[in-house]
Amino acid sequence: MTDAPATTPEATPEEAAEAQHDTVLVVDFGAQYAQLIARRVREARIFSEIVPSTMPAAEMLAKKPAAIILSGGPSSVYEPGAPQLDAGVLDGSVPVFGICYGFQAMAAALGGTVARTGLSGFGRTDVSV
Repeated sequence: MTDAPATTPEATPEEAAEAQHDTVLVVDFGAQYAQLIARRVREARIFSEIVPSTMPAAEMLAKKPAAIILSGGPSSVYEPGAPQLDAGVLDGSVPVFGICYGFQAMAAALGGTVARTGLSGFGRTDVSV
């Protein structure tokens, strides 16, 4: 017998979602919208958990997430005291999606360079994939 929540009619919607889907971790780098990211993931019926950017990679990966989302934040990766990403998160075992600062942190952790383009990236942006 496992400790996983049952997917019976008695289970709450949150328990049922957790039992049927993997967890997505939202790493909070100080974004005003980290809660919104987690809520949108949950609206897709996927359990999400917000964790601090100071959490070691080993601890994040021990949660066996299906994916990790790196939130934005108010800093630049080059500012003194700016939050850093533990590069162990990027070991290839879990898909990682970086938003704004989260992507900058990912690039910096992998030895890349982050530079200004002269264009602002605020507000709605159309993306083609």
